[in-house]
Amino acid sequence: MRIPAEMVQAIVAHARADHPDEACGIIAGPAGSDRPTRLVPMTNAERSPTFYRFDSGEQLRLYKQLDAADEEVVVVYHSHTATEAYPSRSDISYAGEPQAHYVLVSTRETDSHEFRSFRIIDGVVTEEDVEIISAGPDVASGSTREAGSQPVSAANDLVQS
Repeated sequence: MRIPAEMVQAIVAHARADHPDEACGIIAGPAGSDRPTRLVPMTNAERSPTFYRFDSGEQLRLYKQLDAADEEVVVVYHSHTATEAYPSRSDISYAGEPQAHYVLVSTRETDSHEFRSFRIIDGVVTEEDVEIISAGPDVASGSTREAGSQPVSAANDLVQS
């Protein structure tokens, strides 16, 4: 997976800011491009160190925005606060975006972090290399927090990590 450095920094900052609760969000990109261009950090409705949940109303609004902009979810990210950056059984069972990269950040160490990416298709987890690149002209600088928006598919309404 190729991802701009500023998005990696924003995801890690979000994970640190929400610690000890899990942080979560998505990165959108042009449909069919596999190119992350717009970071959308979300609020963990569960406010939990072991779960994150997406509000269905916020999720619906986000998907309408994605459809209107001809975008799709390129990355689904969340943090693990006490374990390694590897998908849990619950993460795997709720992975409902077969085209997406699933990024996990571990904030269990206060002075370092793990940042890893996976493909999760039909319950099969495959780790992938992460190439951190400079932002291109089509990458939204910084993050965009949509008021009242939350990510991912209906199957991801409750994810335990």
